[in-house]
Amino acid sequence: MTIKEEIRENVAVLYLRGNMMGGPESMEVHEKVKSLIGDKITKVVIDLSKVKWMNSSGLGAIMACMTSLTGADGVLKISGATEKIQNLFMITKLLTIFDTYETADRAVASFKE
Repeated sequence: MTIKEEIRENVAVLYLRGNMMGGPESMEVHEKVKSLIGDKITKVVIDLSKVKWMNSSGLGAIMACMTSLTGADGVLKISGATEKIQNLFMITKLLTIFDTYETADRAVASFKE
């Protein structure tokens, strides 16, 4: 899994690519978010449009990101979740917890509302 970071008007967008199946890659996402918090960036969008599949460990990593951001008075938004991942969010009831958007642009714009 790879992570590409982009900062747009004090919002960090993390573009993930590959599978989130646990292991060091999934924890890398959480470490990246903790690093952003350390840099005083607490508005984060995680773009999943290039993530093919995610298991419970991947979900756990995203939950850990959300917990860290919430603890720092920050906000996590999800963009580009594929139909498979949307279904996973529905089954696990996480769809009610995550703010999800079709695109990273829409997620970033939602911080201005």
